[in-house]
Amino acid sequence: MANEICLRAQIGDILLELGNDERVFVLDTDLAKSTTAIKFGQKYPERFLEMGIAEQSTMSVATGLAIEGKIPFYISFALFTTGTVWTQLRQACYSGANVKIMGTHPGIDDGPDGASHHANEDLALTRTLPTMTVLVPSSLEELRDCIKLAVEHNGPMYIRVSRDTVPVLDVPHIPVEIGKAVIKYDDGNDLAILYEGTATKAAYEGYLKLKQEGYKCKLINMMSIKPIDKELLQNLFKTVKGIITVENHTVIGGLGGAVAEVMAQGDIHCKLSMVGIEDVFTESGALGALKEKYGICGENVRYHGEILLK
Repeated sequence: MANEICLRAQIGDILLELGNDERVFVLDTDLAKSTTAIKFGQKYPERFLEMGIAEQSTMSVATGLAIEGKIPFYISFALFTTGTVWTQLRQACYSGANVKIMGTHPGIDDGPDGASHHANEDLALTRTLPTMTVLVPSSLEELRDCIKLAVEHNGPMYIRVSRDTVPVLDVPHIPVEIGKAVIKYDDGNDLAILYEGTATKAAYEGYLKLKQEGYKCKLINMMSIKPIDKELLQNLFKTVKGIITVENHTVIGGLGGAVAEVMAQGDIHCKLSMVGIEDVFTESGALGALKEKYGICGENVRYHGEILLK
């Protein structure tokens, strides 16, 4: 199995690389140690705003900073940066404010800390907002690309960052592009396994299991959830027997929903199966056990693949 890395633990160091840009501000709501944004605050305290447990006000302040020409990054747990602040975030998007939102501990990544902190709906909440760009890195290089793109891109952006470790795949790094997916492995046209970055481990393990059973699969990193790579998807619909989407998120309105929307608008369809959290509230518990229970694991990807090809 590949080596693994915790992307959430890298956020602070990457932010420091942007510290010379005086437009960059970082806002926190009492979780800077968990997100590692505290590193930016320690070096650039004049551009680090500790707002306390006041998420809605923080989102409003971020919008104000953006209107003044700054590039604010509001970084906290995904539940808070998308769900708790959704009304304020919607207003920021309505005005096209240049706000940058980073959500750590997405999906069930907050494991034992309480089911009320699980963020199983953040992709659905953010990708429905006009003007919003949604990116999900799956590697250290992609995380760095996403944060740098956030500075370069004019408009609201949400970056979803895994708390759980992700495998380091033995493939060359391809820079992140807004609206583009990347094929990591391509063995043939039986199945295409499409994943968002926080579900990399489940997708990769499922790919390996199916490969061991003789299936010819593609493993594809859907690093840009919105805009999504319609051209790649439309080509897949013509060439593969089935598609499996894998996400650390509800199967309603996330990556699977986005792929289904593109498929429904075309003339050529293939089989589609979604691996993710069903229409339930998840429970608190050890992260590995939770991912097994709710099917975000390689064995469930293998199962869905075999069902699709029967």
